[in-house]
Amino acid sequence: MAVCARLCGVGQSRRCRRRQRQNQQGQGSDSDMDEEEEERIVGLKQSDAGGGGGPESGAATAGPSDACENGSGHVNRGSLDSTSTGPQHPQSLAELPPELLVETFSLLPGTALPNVALVCKKFRQILNTETIWRRRCMEEFGMKEDLRKMEVEGVSSRDIYVKRVNPRVKSGRFMKLLPDYEHMDYRDVYTHLLHPYRQILGLWQPDIGPYGGLLNVVVDGLFIIGWMYLPPHDPRVEDPMRRRPLFRIHLWESKKSTVECMYGHKGPHKGDIQTGKKDEFSTKCSQTDHHRMPGGRQEEFRTWLEEEWGRTLEEIFHEHMQELILMKFIYTSQYDNCLTYRRIYLPPTMPSDLLHPGLFKGTYGSHGLEIVMLSFHGNSARATKLTGDPNVPAGQLTLDVDLSRPVVLPDLKHQRNIEELSRLVLGVHEEVQRAQQQQQQQQAMDTATAEGACSDVTAAGGVEAERVTGTDSPPPDPSSSISPPESQPFVLPLGVTARNEVYPRTCRKCFYGTGLIAGHGFTSPERTPGLFVLFDADRFGFIWLELKSFSLYSRLTDNLAHSYAPNMERFEAMLGNMQSWTS
Repeated sequence: MAVCARLCGVGQSRRCRRRQRQNQQGQGSDSDMDEEEEERIVGLKQSDAGGGGGPESGAATAGPSDACENGSGHVNRGSLDSTSTGPQHPQSLAELPPELLVETFSLLPGTALPNVALVCKKFRQILNTETIWRRRCMEEFGMKEDLRKMEVEGVSSRDIYVKRVNPRVKSGRFMKLLPDYEHMDYRDVYTHLLHPYRQILGLWQPDIGPYGGLLNVVVDGLFIIGWMYLPPHDPRVEDPMRRRPLFRIHLWESKKSTVECMYGHKGPHKGDIQTGKKDEFSTKCSQTDHHRMPGGRQEEFRTWLEEEWGRTLEEIFHEHMQELILMKFIYTSQYDNCLTYRRIYLPPTMPSDLLHPGLFKGTYGSHGLEIVMLSFHGNSARATKLTGDPNVPAGQLTLDVDLSRPVVLPDLKHQRNIEELSRLVLGVHEEVQRAQQQQQQQQAMDTATAEGACSDVTAAGGVEAERVTGTDSPPPDPSSSISPPESQPFVLPLGVTARNEVYPRTCRKCFYGTGLIAGHGFTSPERTPGLFVLFDADRFGFIWLELKSFSLYSRLTDNLAHSYAPNMERFEAMLGNMQSWTS
């Protein structure tokens, strides 16, 4: 209670405690607390009238309720002195007016309030105030609006939660109505729903082999909902993300939380959520028959294809793409019963970042659109896959950009020439390789020096290495005058294919970078040189020179709460773990 005492030390009470007692007696309060207070005051007055009005007699007549009312085991005789006039300072937290106690308790975290209720009956009664728990729900979990009027944002709750839809005829019937929340209060929502499942809020990556994914668990109205984020249909990279509910958690009238699986086309059904290791949880469906369709696997594949790609198999003429799509359906359909999720964080923002880090949708040829996370690490910008494919799985570092090596583009005539662009980028690539070789040699000589061998050769070689790599001076700033300060015209070289032919025609800056390519099954991975092109704050591109292809990336603008890393060290550790998850 030391925290409470510090929080409520905000000034004097306008009414003294003695006047409060007189008002309560005059109003004839019938509460247990008022009756106990009256009996204690009467007992003290009788002892004073009997001539035993010293501190000893006052302490003897004080009942056990004094410990609660005064916050201690003794009576403050100064506050009962008949000769004192004017307002008195509260001597304990319990002497504060109820409205000030409500405000004080509203500032405490919800996890501390049960211990506050154990102090005394007065505190326990005040903690039944709805204002306290409403504030906790709003500040800790972002719950908004009135509890009786909450709606799922941007989605018709009747269509998505209650109606059982047959996708073939586009009609359906109501399964069941939601529970009556007429008598539910914020304390029930906090205690039985929000607090028990607080650890699953935020961003997660499902363990679906090389494909990965992005799950966002949020408080949405009176529900906790797990939304699976899906990229737009290829190649519309500028379109907003698509969302599909995988599970929901809510309360029944019994004040018990209920988990329901939302997968399939027959409406919500029984599910379960299990939390085991830190930053990990799993979902399980108990009624997988709700996932099946009357037409069997063939109908399920057609429906999945329309949702995933926005087209039919007959409309996809590329045979290799058809094989990739069918492979993904067969692989992912085995996870409709149980899935494991691991927490991921959004990268922290630093003042030196080239642009705001975050999530982007990118075009990846026949693999369609995928989601990457752009983060900055000193003079390096890195794009990590959150969704992947059989060649380069989720969790791998798809782009690694060296911000200390800007590239100045030639005029439009020479930009159209793929040979000219390759000459510029490959020239930087050779410089990087030479610098890496010099660094490796330097490290080898440093090791030899530490072992007491070849000291003279090491000293001579160290000077040469410093001269070549320029270690005496810091690396150039990405925003230095080496790169163009303003936007310049940009055009793709002839022969470079792009899934999205509509791309910005001007760019701000260009940098040398490498992209990760591999064979099927992530075999023979290698980093190949390319050109990172910054268009604006929300779009960038990458030219894969070896593949002669162009990828356009557009920012994911959704508001993702409970998702940012507490610090850079935690984010770096998460990135390291992601590669091990999908390797």
